Amino acid sequence: MEKIKTNPAPFDVDAVRRDFPMLATELDGKPLVYLDNAATTHKPRAVIDRIVKFESEQYAPVRRGSYRLGEAATEMFEDVRKKVAAFINAGDHRQIVFTSGATQSINLVAHSFGKRLLAGDEIIISNMEHHANTVPWQMLRDEKGCVLRVIPVNDDGTLSMEGYAKLLGPKTKLVAITQASNVLGTVNPIKEIVKMARSVGAKVLVDGAQSVPHMRIDVREMDCDFLAFSGHKIYAPNGVGVLFGKYDVLESMPPYVTGGDMINTVTLERATFAKPPGRFEAGTPAASQVIGLGAALEYVNGLGMEKIAAHEQSLLEYGTRVLSGVKGLRIIGNAPHKAAIISFWLEAAHPHDVITIIDQDNVAVRGGHHCAQPVMDRFKVPATTRASFSFYNKYEEIDALAENLQKVIKVFG
Repeated sequence: MEKIKTNPAPFDVDAVRRDFPMLATELDGKPLVYLDNAATTHKPRAVIDRIVKFESEQYAPVRRGSYRLGEAATEMFEDVRKKVAAFINAGDHRQIVFTSGATQSINLVAHSFGKRLLAGDEIIISNMEHHANTVPWQMLRDEKGCVLRVIPVNDDGTLSMEGYAKLLGPKTKLVAITQASNVLGTVNPIKEIVKMARSVGAKVLVDGAQSVPHMRIDVREMDCDFLAFSGHKIYAPNGVGVLFGKYDVLESMPPYVTGGDMINTVTLERATFAKPPGRFEAGTPAASQVIGLGAALEYVNGLGMEKIAAHEQSLLEYGTRVLSGVKGLRIIGNAPHKAAIISFWLEAAHPHDVITIIDQDNVAVRGGHHCAQPVMDRFKVPATTRASFSFYNKYEEIDALAENLQKVIKVFG
């Protein structure tokens, strides 16, 4: 297959790759070609070392120990909250709630903000949402008698803004929308979506799981009420995530999980609750994971989000051209503004067969419905194979994917 030339990367990818121990691993003597970054990302040495240092030299209960070690750990923990606020331009660090991931962040909003909703109130989602931004609203609908409305998706994978406009009305209380689809890669016009929601007095939750790691995020510019994202998709450990919420909205919401450290006072008769964000952080915090998140954000900032976005877009353009040349391959999602995700259907084989065969050459991609079955139904495919790129990926890895797809075609052809 002819290799397509492209512009050089805006930074030294080989140097960046040396920061990630996992990328140097081999299986059966074959180097790892990791193209499943929309599922989770690998960790740079800076993050791994920071966690080890905290665990081995600095660990203590956060927000509990008044001794020096505990106070120092608490200060480090709270410093990460400020780093997150700066990273998404939240301004007030009290608007940052630590969770276990984007899924818990969205469920927090569904359970806590959702308590104010009444029968007949309307929630709008889209037909490209991850299950984490679909199922909580279905359950709230069934519990409260709310109405769930769905924005349709066009054939090219873009959101139907005309369809969205038709759904908005005086009963709309919340719009819950992904900023970047984990299947189609579509990047939605969040500022316009928020502006339209404001015209009917609705709040907006943005699922940023696939956008925060790949583009500069400014929650004040977007004017969203909530933003959810996960640490493990932005080079941090598993088990940590973020919910940004406008402070006045958070302050109006009851606790989601109750227990230690989210209260002011407790008697046997009643309890009073702490101000946000503590109100939503019951139990012993995942301190090591939060510390790792802070190190990951520092690492990403050091590379530069603009450079990261430029390289990943270059990978997307290159991958789209190369994979479009594979016989019988249909890309699902061709929006003009996409994150670095390519989902496709290969006529020769089911995605599960595709990933099994190319895994023999240590090429790792995702095959399945990607926790987004309504998207599969929309495009009339049972599943897709998905290649998703990070700044540490190289053009040669896309070539390796394309060459392995030719092997799949030969096996099933």
